[in-house]
Amino acid sequence: MNKFYLDTDALGEGEKERLEEALTGTAEGDSDFVFELILVDEEEIRRLNREVRGVDRVTDVLSFPALEGIKGERLSADEHADELDEEDRLYLGSIAICEKRAREQAEEYGHSYARELNYLTVHGVLHCLGYDHETEEEKREMREKEEEIMQRMGLSR
Repeated sequence: MNKFYLDTDALGEGEKERLEEALTGTAEGDSDFVFELILVDEEEIRRLNREVRGVDRVTDVLSFPALEGIKGERLSADEHADELDEEDRLYLGSIAICEKRAREQAEEYGHSYARELNYLTVHGVLHCLGYDHETEEEKREMREKEEEIMQRMGLSR
């Protein structure tokens, strides 16, 4: 089974490994997968949101998928050789999380910052894998995947 890797300093090593393990099985392919995760301030997330999505406001998480149309597809390293990193892992995208918004949302929802950070990371990874929440059906499907992964981490609602 493919292993997921997060290229980040945003999570502690144990937390990072737990999240990587929980993501295992979320996508299939013939190589391991890697995502970049960065924490940014409000100014940076607003700039990214404005430049990429045309929305001039602060948001909690933005995803930048490396590949399009991959939801549910078996991913082949040969077909996506341009996205292989130096360790032959398939790079699937970057995730930017606004640290301040994550802290505010954790307080608003009554759970820990670590839980919120994990949730936003899972949400971002799923966007990079082609999941979305534009329609009610898509939203339901994505929420089910999020909950499944969070439960594997022992972080269900």
